[in-house]
Amino acid sequence: MPEGDDVADDSGSDGSRDDLTHVEDGAASMVDVGDKPESARRAVARGRLALSPASVAAIRADDVEKGDVLATARIGAIQAVKHTWETIPLCHQIPITNVDTEFALDDDALSLTVAVETTGQTGCEMEALEGVTTGLNVVFDMVKAVEKDGDGGYPTAAIEDVRVVEKTKRSLED
Repeated sequence: MPEGDDVADDSGSDGSRDDLTHVEDGAASMVDVGDKPESARRAVARGRLALSPASVAAIRADDVEKGDVLATARIGAIQAVKHTWETIPLCHQIPITNVDTEFALDDDALSLTVAVETTGQTGCEMEALEGVTTGLNVVFDMVKAVEKDGDGGYPTAAIEDVRVVEKTKRSLED
């Protein structure tokens, strides 16, 4: 999977306000994709959850009171992908054909990469982003007892750098 900002974009957009597809005359509306041909689409998003070394050690040792952190976060991420259309206004309900999740633990963080695939008339970037943010929120929820400091705050835990890192579209006639 590509790293960083190397996102393939097939929109042809110049990023100007005139390119806002969900707003017409100041009113929000769902984009009509009915005339677009179906294509195979894939989006990959990645994010990071900064954690204390104690939380990382507990996850590695599968020693978190609430249970298996990575298995639970994987289920949460996949469920979020499948329900994106219910939580993001004006987002199309799309047929998800595949979801892959990949976790990486560093000394001070956990990274999650979510790849989503669909065949349809619109992309799946929002689904990939929803998978990442929900998966990381699940991890945070499961380790918050370890993360909490003496004042009841979470000085280390922070979700960071959530972004789409890959976007592809392929004609079904290829």
